[in-house]
Amino acid sequence: MEVTDRARSGFKELQEEVLKLKRELNAIIVAHNYQRAEVQDIADFTGDSLELARECVGTRAEVIVFCGVLFMAETAAILNPDTTVLLSHRDAGCPLADTIDMDSLREWKGRYPQAAVVAYVNTSAAIKAESDICCTSANGAEVVNAIPDQEILFIPDRNLGHYVSTRTDKKVILYPGFCATHDNLTVGEVRAARQRYPEARVLVHPECRPEVIELADAALSTSQMLRYAKGSDARVFLIGTEEGMLYPLRKENPDKEFHLISDSLICPDMKRTTLETVIETMRARKNVVTVPEEIRVRAKKAIDGMLAIS
Repeated sequence: MEVTDRARSGFKELQEEVLKLKRELNAIIVAHNYQRAEVQDIADFTGDSLELARECVGTRAEVIVFCGVLFMAETAAILNPDTTVLLSHRDAGCPLADTIDMDSLREWKGRYPQAAVVAYVNTSAAIKAESDICCTSANGAEVVNAIPDQEILFIPDRNLGHYVSTRTDKKVILYPGFCATHDNLTVGEVRAARQRYPEARVLVHPECRPEVIELADAALSTSQMLRYAKGSDARVFLIGTEEGMLYPLRKENPDKEFHLISDSLICPDMKRTTLETVIETMRARKNVVTVPEEIRVRAKKAIDGMLAIS
């Protein structure tokens, strides 16, 4: 998306206001790789879910401003109970996380009582609290292979779960949730993009459908995409994940080309956050994210298990 000089000037003024508020609040700002470019630019840390979880642990800041979606801010609150966590937009949720609720999880646990519940971090704090361990798209297979259980109930993303199942000898039971943004990417779109850029390497997210992953050169989390692109001799890449990822890829690799496989790869919830909503949130200290202590302690155990393995 082309940014005009006038827009850049406006962004600069807003970014300066964010930095002023950050000093006043003794805050840190963290942003997911799917955020708008101008939002990523005001963050102290950017990354995928695993990296942001690590960066938030033990922060000395009084306030964490989380530019992402609700489950991510909840994770920050779980790991930092004495720190105020503000979500950059009150309505920034995750449709994937919403595909599973407590009643559904308990029903599935009842069906498979011997299975260990491995919860993708794209879940609510309450779901994490009912799970044995968490994982991210970067470490799903690592987590599953590290725990002693031979039967795994993987929640809630069926596509990531299927990808993990191809990298373990364990029995992986798939809950039928999915990320609409990634699940909508089709084989036809990948093939059409390859025709336009036959020399390109195709990188897709593990939340994509199995048949899409089969056509890719690699299925990677966003942080893994950054490392892959930086270390690769290839000059052109086709990217199969949320369009916000193009910004850090291009920023870190100015001599390489990155093209989105499909224009539909946009997460509306990630795009709710703007510099204006960040400023409004910080000024009013609103959109505070809290997790009840009973849930927090149990969810933290599942997250800590993941961090220990990774």
